[in-house]
Amino acid sequence: MTAGDELAPRDDEEWPATLDVKALRNTGWEPTPFREFVLKIHSRCNLACDYCYMYEMADQSWRGRPVRMSPAVAGQTAARIAEHLHDHGLTSAQVVFHGGEPLLAGPRLIEHLVNSIRRQVGPDIRITFHAQTNGVELDTGYLTLFDRLNILVGVSLDGAAAAHDLHRRFPSGRGSHQAMMPALENLTGTFRHLFDGLLCTIDLGNDPCETYEALLAFDPPAVNFLLPHGNWSAPPPGRDTASPEAPYGEWLTSVFDRWYHAPRRETQVRLFEEIMQVLLGGVPASEVVGLAPVAIIVVETDGAIEQSDALKSAYSGAGATGLHVSRNSFDEALTLPSIMARQIGELALSPQCRSCRINRACGAGLYAHRYRVGTGFANPSVYCPDLYRLVTHIAGALRTDLAARVQYLRDRR
Repeated sequence: MTAGDELAPRDDEEWPATLDVKALRNTGWEPTPFREFVLKIHSRCNLACDYCYMYEMADQSWRGRPVRMSPAVAGQTAARIAEHLHDHGLTSAQVVFHGGEPLLAGPRLIEHLVNSIRRQVGPDIRITFHAQTNGVELDTGYLTLFDRLNILVGVSLDGAAAAHDLHRRFPSGRGSHQAMMPALENLTGTFRHLFDGLLCTIDLGNDPCETYEALLAFDPPAVNFLLPHGNWSAPPPGRDTASPEAPYGEWLTSVFDRWYHAPRRETQVRLFEEIMQVLLGGVPASEVVGLAPVAIIVVETDGAIEQSDALKSAYSGAGATGLHVSRNSFDEALTLPSIMARQIGELALSPQCRSCRINRACGAGLYAHRYRVGTGFANPSVYCPDLYRLVTHIAGALRTDLAARVQYLRDRR
């Protein structure tokens, strides 16, 4: 029996609850320490986006959590981050302020967290701070604070006004595009050095190249395209799980061709560059593709230590660990099967994925998208045809260009 067979799911329980930790340890595997800490500093939002995994999908735990992270929990979190980084001899890490809408937490809490973390980790560890926001509250006061604290800012934008306002609306039903434009223009002007990029959730009804060009109008340093969260038991919009068609793959390949064949490099598109990185033999920095260990951990407003918040789209409690910053170290999370499953690479793949020729590049996609009632996360991504279409298309583009380069060098001899 191989190590992979020992780690396979049993019929009576959902994977990874059945992961054989002892067998895994016997392979010589060691956990990867966390390098990215996502802090949910505010559990509510000023928008009511209809695709939101936090409020509109399976896990409704936000209802029972404090609205805002308390100073006490903030201090405990800072101490745990410092403890983890020091124990593992790490010299750098990322901290991401998230929500809900993190700016609703207020500037005092954000400044307290930044100063506490920097003070406790000390001068020899470089912490990069990020805030991911819908932009509505991102006024000059916040941008001035972020400038002083050196916090990078990512903004969610789904395209031009009509495309953006399809889903990203206030509770009243009014679109949010007009309300967040002044902040985005300010961020991309006076405070451009803080601009981290744009996050766009794909809607198949929006033209792919028009969407990309609407984002490009702000000259972003990077663009992230997000597949709407869903799984085999609750499929995303437009994804027929019984069909081999790849509507999201086609959407993304259209954007890829527009981006890749542009006469100059207009921006980073992180999904495309991560796939290219893996295809060329590198290691991805993202949990969306590839087989690299996921080194991200989340702290909720009440201090609960959790896995990726994307798991809230699978089922209630999917991201829970039972751990808390007041009594548990982050190292304790590294011993949980649910965390291990996201760090063991090919051993976490389903038999179908293990036999797939692009599994090292695809990596079965985002972990949350693999869920199916009965088998847990031991499945391909619900976006399997889409990822296959995109990865093979990018591989083909790279092969064509590399072959042309080789021929050019031969002709010069």
